[in-house]
Amino acid sequence: MDVLEKLRILTDAAKYDVACTSSGVDRGEPAKGGIGNAAACGICHSFSADGRCISLLKVLMTNACVYDCKFCVNRRSHDTPRAAFTPRELAELTINFYKRNYIEGLFLSSGILKSPDYTCERMIEALRILREEYRFNGYIHAKAIPGADAGLVTQLGMLADRMSVNIELPSQTSLSLLAPDKSKEAILRPMGLITGKIEESTTELARYRHAPKFAPAGQSTQMIVGATPDTDYQILNLTEGLYKKYKLKRVFFSAYMPVAEDPLLPALTTKPPLLREHRLYQADWLLRYYGFRASELLDEAHQSFHPLIDPKCGWAVNHMEEFPVEVNRAPYETLLRVPGIGVKSARRIVKARRTGSLDFAGLKKIGVVLKRAQYFITCSGKMMEGLRVNQDAVLRSLISEHCRELAYEPEQLSLFGESKVLPEDITKCLTGQI
Repeated sequence: MDVLEKLRILTDAAKYDVACTSSGVDRGEPAKGGIGNAAACGICHSFSADGRCISLLKVLMTNACVYDCKFCVNRRSHDTPRAAFTPRELAELTINFYKRNYIEGLFLSSGILKSPDYTCERMIEALRILREEYRFNGYIHAKAIPGADAGLVTQLGMLADRMSVNIELPSQTSLSLLAPDKSKEAILRPMGLITGKIEESTTELARYRHAPKFAPAGQSTQMIVGATPDTDYQILNLTEGLYKKYKLKRVFFSAYMPVAEDPLLPALTTKPPLLREHRLYQADWLLRYYGFRASELLDEAHQSFHPLIDPKCGWAVNHMEEFPVEVNRAPYETLLRVPGIGVKSARRIVKARRTGSLDFAGLKKIGVVLKRAQYFITCSGKMMEGLRVNQDAVLRSLISEHCRELAYEPEQLSLFGESKVLPEDITKCLTGQI
């Protein structure tokens, strides 16, 4: 098998390992003479320290695997073409793509070939060739292999910029059912090791400027949503716990895409729960940047997010006693809890009100989404003219506004296709303006 065929197989096999939020849909067959493919695999994106979006070659070392996880397209019982790069082939492919300006970095994961240690050793050798022989100093994201020796995980972290360990499923019960070869302990052990090594490296760098760096871009993880009965409440609480205990940079959610017939999995005709994934990402932003706790957004009585309003609006509607907020006096932390006011607009409000009082027109100019915020704020003690504010009226207004926008023509291209998530909602989620 030549390298090009290996590349085709192993980039396609890597597309289910998310490194960002949902990033496209299949637009079907192109028109005659058309170019481009919305579903093509092989490239994902990250962001550099100066804010640039950079392209990464996203590939597996091998799609052969000794495990039989029922949700995975690469499981050993699945009839699919198998391929494996040698460390030298992968290193040469990466550096040649880089020299041609196709990519600026590498996202490397792998199935488990023979054993976790053997697989990790091959990944380490590929990265060693890139770093030491080719002097490649670009961004590398490497997936740690659960079950691999701690010394090997440490070597991998010294060569990579970011590391991640996929937690896969939200509970041990789900993991035991769908991935009997894996255990929660085996997944969390390398996650804890990486956290400790990052802290140790940070301390060393504070003392010695030229101390070696261990995964300087931190670590992340991925969780599959929709393959099991686990609720949004369980997923969000687990997410919060991972951030607190392991200091993760990001938890990624992957809407389950049916790839095999199995009585324990959703039917093959089931559509990926992309709207649910989107709501979890919005809630994730609230945990990381807005000062919310998981227990504030969901509880045992309400274990799923409202499909028609975002989690921040949902929280606000259920806590009308906290509103209205006076934008000319409220502290920054309180402004962040107002729907329609994001991190940037809250900072702009704090800065602008130093020189004078803000009115509704001024708020709109600085980026506040008034169609949401108007129900929860006052300017100089006054609400927007003509508004009637009570819980039922506000909820109806937010839902009807959402439905009116969905019916608007012409319809904008949505990142989530038939789920009908608004492009504006997606943009606000990705930029932190919720």
